[in-house]
Amino acid sequence: MIEFLAASIRIATPILLAALGGILSERAGVFAVGLEGMMLVGAFGATIGTWASDSAYAGLVLALVGGAAMGLVVSVVAVRFRADNMVTGLAANIVALGLTSYLMRIIASSGAPIAIHNTLLPVLPIPGLVDIPEIGPLLFAHPPLTYLTLILCIALTFLLNRTQIGLTLRATGENPEVVYASGLNPLLVRMLAVIACGAVAGLGGAVLSMQQVGTFTDSMTSGRGYLALAALIVGRWTPWGAAAACLVFGAAEAFELRLQGFGVPVSSYVVQMVPYLIGLAVLAGLGRNSRMPAAIGLPLHRDR
Repeated sequence: MIEFLAASIRIATPILLAALGGILSERAGVFAVGLEGMMLVGAFGATIGTWASDSAYAGLVLALVGGAAMGLVVSVVAVRFRADNMVTGLAANIVALGLTSYLMRIIASSGAPIAIHNTLLPVLPIPGLVDIPEIGPLLFAHPPLTYLTLILCIALTFLLNRTQIGLTLRATGENPEVVYASGLNPLLVRMLAVIACGAVAGLGGAVLSMQQVGTFTDSMTSGRGYLALAALIVGRWTPWGAAAACLVFGAAEAFELRLQGFGVPVSSYVVQMVPYLIGLAVLAGLGRNSRMPAAIGLPLHRDR
């Protein structure tokens, strides 16, 4: 059971990072439909950066930059030019899928994707705490990006609820007119929030390629960005609520992997549907009662 729960936490980590980025975007009033593409570019950047420089730090930086670049594209199109948020996000996902696949083949110079295998980030047990019976192996024996995700969850909670920046962000998503009246520019706030969303979601993609797989493959996010979108809706746009939803999705995927290992006579394709079916069920049961930010998706005009 301890191993199962620990696996659930590790699997939930990239989804939670994308959800945290999505909270920034949607609290500012921009639908975070492009999380899938931001994660994919982040996973690609982390793989290439680590492979080219033989440094995990370079991989993380490139993941952040790649995700932020996707966020910049989305912010320019959806905020600056007031395009539909949903269409923009879906287009970004499709562009990211084609772009990363194309770049992998360009790097290979042979028309086929290059085989890159990086060393996975190691598990870093926290001395003393890891020796606590049962709780220690569950909470204090994880790779570094899992700990970073917890820190970001705490930091985002503080940012949203205890700082002027968080108040401005939430006001932009609820009533941009108030932000205009205060002398600030909600257009700029939204653009910066979407760029930050891309950077954090890109870090989620880095978790996939650096901490779980060790390589990059076409469409390796496999819908995790959409699970993150579902998690932040079910979690009422709060970091801890999203974390709880992501743990449910992580547990579902961990259970799916164990079912396949046990040789249960069910098609693996059916088993792989389980996390997404749970996501649909949770959205149907809880998401319908969620109150999204009042001004989300509404275009802002610059003639103020």
